[in-house]
Amino acid sequence: MPTWGYSVTKLDPERSAIASGRDMPISFKDAVEICKSIKGLDIESAKKFLEDVIAMKRMVPIKRYKKKLPHHSLQGWYAGRYPVKASKYILDVVKQLEANAEYKGLDTSRLKIIHAAAQKGMTIKKYIQRAYGRSTPYFRQMVHVELAAVEVVK
Repeated sequence: MPTWGYSVTKLDPERSAIASGRDMPISFKDAVEICKSIKGLDIESAKKFLEDVIAMKRMVPIKRYKKKLPHHSLQGWYAGRYPVKASKYILDVVKQLEANAEYKGLDTSRLKIIHAAAQKGMTIKKYIQRAYGRSTPYFRQMVHVELAAVEVVK
């Protein structure tokens, strides 16, 4: 069993499901914006949103890391992008969340994502050799994404 935990606490284990993706090679900033966009959606809406982002039909609104971004005609916000690679990885985590809920016996049509968070993982440190005995760092930041969903009673 892994020793890490989840940042979300006080969930009812009877009505909730959790899933996480650890050490994913995606952009941390894109992961934060995608998590902010899918939080509060139900599972089907989140999957549809991420599939539309992958197909470049819908933009992810960029609300925090928005400096020097061009304006787009996006409903409700002025800046947006299509983070395709990050959307693919987070879509896999959403599918894992749905599978975990189905395994627990929850109704997947009534699941709502109440927690979506991205955290920085480990840094893979590499160096590129340069002329005259110098080197340039070539680091890669890994990302952890965790999702939690609760079955909503209608």
